Formats: sequence, C-alpha cells, structure tokens
Amino acid sequence: MSNLHVQALHVHPVKSVAGIAPDEVAVEPWGLSGDRRWALIDPEGTVITQRRHPRLALAAARPAGGARIAVTAPGMTELCVEVPEPGPLEPVVLFGKKVETVAAATTAADWFSTYLGEPVRLVHMDDPAVRRPVDPDYALPGETVSLADGYPLLITTLASLDALNSLIAQGDHPEEGPLPMNRFRPNVVVSGAEAWAEDGWLRIAIGDAVFRGVRECGRCVVTTTDQETAERGKEPLKTLAKHRRIGRSLAFGRMLVPVRLGTVRVGDEVRVLL
Repeated sequence: MSNLHVQALHVHPVKSVAGIAPDEVAVEPWGLSGDRRWALIDPEGTVITQRRHPRLALAAARPAGGARIAVTAPGMTELCVEVPEPGPLEPVVLFGKKVETVAAATTAADWFSTYLGEPVRLVHMDDPAVRRPVDPDYALPGETVSLADGYPLLITTLASLDALNSLIAQGDHPEEGPLPMNRFRPNVVVSGAEAWAEDGWLRIAIGDAVFRGVRECGRCVVTTTDQETAERGKEPLKTLAKHRRIGRSLAFGRMLVPVRLGTVRVGDEVRVLL
C-alpha cells in the first residue's frame, strides 16, 4: 500500500481568480472538470492574470448550479454568470498564441471592470476538445488544455513545500515564510511523498484516473503574491533561483496530462507507475 494520498484538490473556474476545494472532481481530457474555463481579457484581447493584476487573488469564483458560476470580490455584490450561448468566436491572446473563446454577458464585463478599475471582459472556452493544443514539444497527438497556463493539471507535494519553506527560512527573506500552498495554485496536493519526489513521476494513478508526468512547472511572479492580501514579496522566486533551477525554469510542482479519465477524491491513494 502506498503512503501517498491526495491531501487536497483545487479547481479555479476563472483563470487567476481564487477557486474551490472540492472533495471529489471528475478528470476530463483537458483538466479537472470546470478548471480554468473562464478568463479575463483587456481591450486588445490579451488574457489578464495576477502577473498584471495581483488583486485578482482577492476575487473568487465557484459553481452556482447548472452551468453558472458566481463571482465575488471585496466591495462587490456577488454576481452569477451564465455560460454564454453559442455565438461568434472571440480570439484572445494567451502567452502569445491565439485561442478562440466566447464572450460572456456584458454584466460580467462591467462587474470585473469596476473591480479592477479598467475595462476588461470575461470570456469562456466553449469546447476545450478543439480550441487549444498542449505545447507540441511535450504533447501527444490530440492532447488539449483549457485556459490553464500550459498543461491540464498541476500536482504538488506537502513535503516539497516543507523543504522549500526550510530553505526560505535560511535565506535572505526568512520573514516572508513559511508560504502556504495556495501561492502555487495547484490542482492536486499529495501527502506522504519525499521532498521533490514528484520531479521523477512519469506516470501516476489517482483513483481510477491515470496521468503522465510531462515536465516541471516553471514558476513566475504570481507565486510572490500573497493570495489573502494581494501584496507581493520576493519569495519563493529568490529561493527557487538558488536551489530549484531546472533548465530555464524555477521549478516547483509537476505538470500532468490525463491518459485515462475518471474521478479523483481527497484521500485517494496516489500510485507511482513509472
């Protein structure tokens, strides 16, 4: 029996906005059900994230029955947003590449524009099966992804976070630690592993789903953003740069692509197959 188990699951309906921590969730080919199917764009059609607007950390989105989501933010009245009806496709730019989406209602655009203090719009990925392929340098034919940064799922381990926090405590900015896991916005958090064991996971099973480990997750400035206050610091990037540089990445966590679908649950055993 493996000592590895799912400690937490996280779904973020709107990219760069706080999400939910369900006890179980279905695995779809492009990620966990409902994860990062919505995103905000600026007037030029470029996707907006916490890299540009740290205050997105203070907003939250959750399923609201049927296909709706409910969004909240400080100083704002909760808004329910319906999945848009099929209509003209809205090309947006995500990390320099075009992705086709469908625009949400203008009420959502007005709500988020008021909160951020500049004009933005909310868009929805209607059909992840055809809209966006996984990076061809790492993908198998036909693999697709939602509006996540690049891959369907991100997995992290409690042991690696503990190890990173120990390094931060010995570094130049110990006052910023220990950091919580939400700095890294993972989908699956695993307990019972050794620190950095996930670096070598090529194929794992969780519940009745199977995933292939694709590559390390390169971290960005979002990880320096306190998800409770939206304030930025120096960590964990300063420490990752010293101790966790893999190629060009400051690495924490591992990217996964589903190879067999199913349902994953908190408490599920995690089995390393390769």
